[in-house]
Amino acid sequence: MPDQPAGSARPGRGYSRDALWAMAHAERGALADDLADLDAEQWGRPSLCGSWTVEDALAHLTAVASVGRVRWVTSVLAARFDFDEHNERRKAEHRGSTPAETLRQFRAIIPSTTSAPGPTVAWLGEVVVHAQDIRRPLGLTYTPSIEATTAVAEFFAGRDFTVPSRTLIQGVRLEATDGPFTTGTGPLVSGTTIALTMAMAGRAAYCDDLTGPGAPTLRTRVVAHDRGDAR
Repeated sequence: MPDQPAGSARPGRGYSRDALWAMAHAERGALADDLADLDAEQWGRPSLCGSWTVEDALAHLTAVASVGRVRWVTSVLAARFDFDEHNERRKAEHRGSTPAETLRQFRAIIPSTTSAPGPTVAWLGEVVVHAQDIRRPLGLTYTPSIEATTAVAEFFAGRDFTVPSRTLIQGVRLEATDGPFTTGTGPLVSGTTIALTMAMAGRAAYCDDLTGPGAPTLRTRVVAHDRGDAR
């Protein structure tokens, strides 16, 4: 989904870069506030993101907002296009010596507009998805704004980017129960916009929140993807 000129802002589509970054900043701030009082056990709890802990996933979000295009290309080349290795190196670089330091470093990048190559909505998607990767295992029930989740859902439905989101939903129809997002044809899968977004991101835990005749098909695909390293 290419970024659109400023001034066009319909629900879930046509947002300007400034509007998309504002949503990303708001979601980062909300996540930082949610994590302010975690204890050591919670920081070490597994996230929904592969083998990463809650602290690891937060450090990854800091890295995503700290590594610009030139440095990203350099890092990927150094990792010989092994994106898992690239992500591990940058995550380790931005993880503090303590969880408190990791959180402080994350707070420092809340207003950042630094990113790797790609459309701005993709980096909003990084925040939305990884924030839920962190929150769900912690039992935190914050829901991102419908504008942010709809924009990300539409992006995921439109193309495979860092996750095979478009491939996962081929042959089913998705309909949000709390917003305007709909896409596809075939057996219906319904749920909240965030649940549909997280399923498209390959997070099997969110398939529990989906209903409809197409839900078993989507679950089977997502579970198969989730057995890999969903980052």
